[in-house]
Amino acid sequence: MKIVYTPESIDDLARLGVFIKTKNPNAAQRIAISILEGIKKLKQFPQIGIEVSKAPNPELVRDLVIGNHIVRYLILNKTINILRVWHHKEESRSRL
Repeated sequence: MKIVYTPESIDDLARLGVFIKTKNPNAAQRIAISILEGIKKLKQFPQIGIEVSKAPNPELVRDLVIGNHIVRYLILNKTINILRVWHHKEESRSRL
């Protein structure tokens, strides 16, 4: 399986990094490593996330919970597309 990041997910990761770094620089690196390691596990276990029931194809769109963060991804043709990344307290309505 190949992992591809959408521009939105890259923006999300950058935004989260800046936000966390201003609050706690030590936590920023720890959280970034945790999220990226969790995403890497998807290569081996792509079905590990929870199906997104509101998605057009819930079996293909999933949410992976990593600590307080959620990684939404799409499995398509041996590719895992990282769609969005956010903190669980953020609004998730427009994340599909």
